[in-house]
Amino acid sequence: MTEEIIIAGFGGQGVLSMGKILAYSGIMQNMEVSWMPSYGPEMRGGTANVIVILSTERISSPIVNEYDTAIILNQPSLDKFENTVKPGGTLIYDPNGITRHPTRKDINIYSIEATEEAANMGNTKIFNMIVLGGYIKIKPLVSVDNVIKGLEKSLPKRHHHLIPENKAAIIRGMEIVKTK
Repeated sequence: MTEEIIIAGFGGQGVLSMGKILAYSGIMQNMEVSWMPSYGPEMRGGTANVIVILSTERISSPIVNEYDTAIILNQPSLDKFENTVKPGGTLIYDPNGITRHPTRKDINIYSIEATEEAANMGNTKIFNMIVLGGYIKIKPLVSVDNVIKGLEKSLPKRHHHLIPENKAAIIRGMEIVKTK
């Protein structure tokens, strides 16, 4: 089993953090993992993406041109990466700010209104964990318990008090993701 994932959006949306937590989650499940971030010099507000590969076999290269899953968080990323999803693959997106929705018929498309839900939950910073919850509902390659362990590994100890709120966001994302 090998899952090649691109997560893309604006800097400041937690794109790289989501990828790192997903990568740590794979490590906790004894998977082979690759995490390769890419972002512009402007960071917050600029475009950012990360390629995460989770595999039960050795990963030959972190460079990928087509993905099993694309997690898309803004219009420029949708425009850039929609056509890079392999036929039969999965595209998950937050419709907030999207003006042209995905149109492909040969992939599985899911929407998750994470921006709206994070606001409803009173913390916009948990947006990325809502999206991650939606992803692991659709593709349960890593368990929620291992995602929490990944959070513990990637967050500084001074922020560990936020883990219960992040876990609630993951669970909520699992509940609200829907097929398009």
